[in-house]
Amino acid sequence: MYNVFALILLPFVLMAAEGANAKEPVWRAKPGPWGDLEVRTAFLEAPDNLLAAAAKPNSTTKWTFDQASEQSVRASLHAAGLKDELVDRLMAPARKVASGNAITIFPTVDELLSLDIPVRSALYLELAKYPANEFQRDPVFIVGQDVDDWLETSNLNAEQREVFRRLVWKRGGAMVFSDINVLLSLARNQDEVQTVFRSVTRVRTLIVSLKLPVTVDRKQFLDYWTGGRSESARLPFLSAVANRRAEQTIDVSNFLPSLMRQKIYTYPELELGVKGRFPDCHWTSLNFFAPIPQDFLLDTRLAASYLLEKYEVVDAPYKFGDVLCFLDNSDGLHTCVYVADDIVFTKNGDSILAPWVFMQVADVDAIYRKSPSTRVQGFRLKR
Repeated sequence: MYNVFALILLPFVLMAAEGANAKEPVWRAKPGPWGDLEVRTAFLEAPDNLLAAAAKPNSTTKWTFDQASEQSVRASLHAAGLKDELVDRLMAPARKVASGNAITIFPTVDELLSLDIPVRSALYLELAKYPANEFQRDPVFIVGQDVDDWLETSNLNAEQREVFRRLVWKRGGAMVFSDINVLLSLARNQDEVQTVFRSVTRVRTLIVSLKLPVTVDRKQFLDYWTGGRSESARLPFLSAVANRRAEQTIDVSNFLPSLMRQKIYTYPELELGVKGRFPDCHWTSLNFFAPIPQDFLLDTRLAASYLLEKYEVVDAPYKFGDVLCFLDNSDGLHTCVYVADDIVFTKNGDSILAPWVFMQVADVDAIYRKSPSTRVQGFRLKR
């Protein structure tokens, strides 16, 4: 039994393995009151109407250093590990442009490919400090760090795939990609240009299925998936599921509260932008049990106050619906909602190109971990 509504809304879902004879990657979640869960991966790509509304780069690669002098740019390039000869070429008068307090240099594709991962990583982490370098600041994340998995169902041409493999870099514990301009320079026609734009919106999600019949204690099962709320609107359905004796599977997205059941595997509607910004992780986490969205939670300051007022601090083991907050000292980096085992429900950022997905905690951690002191704190909605 599958969530037909969710599948209809699933935009450009590309399974990690295709074809009737392909062996699809699948694993079992750890045992718990949530039942026997099977997990698979899929990739979402943004639909055409959102791609049409999003700003698009051109095929020229540039690195911009703000509040910079020629001396400080050279120092940054050397600190990242670029060789003297390459730094001299990049800083040649014909290869750089000064505008106000910013200096922009224009590397060639061959120069980009000459950088190994440690050097590129150090350089791009420096470039990410400056807003002009949007793709270093907000790169494409290869969740699971498997580049071949990411590329398998993409429609990039062979040359673009090879360049993609060679230009990945490391941001903390995450593998990422920023050189979208290079992919565009290798596009052979307008269709391949559009393919690049769509491909770089690829986000890996999990498809989580409950195996029936339920083998755990029925009362524990119902209490878990209702978040301990006897008034939950999902209780009749969950009770029916718990009573099923036939061997089958059901998509866990069916167990989400109504608002988030509509959002899972989808991208924000363009109309949501009229509120000033699109939903982010905090709006998502704090509206998880809400039947009607509370849009004041789009304000980060008000969302933080709401979390402290309406939720209580809890430690692991977490329960369905608990909010996990990634903290670094006093900074709140990200929030997501605990589902089961190591699976969370999340929206990573307020971009229209950031969908609502299931992810593993370790993958979320790789994206948001700021330093060794980054930690996760649980919060549970007060009754």
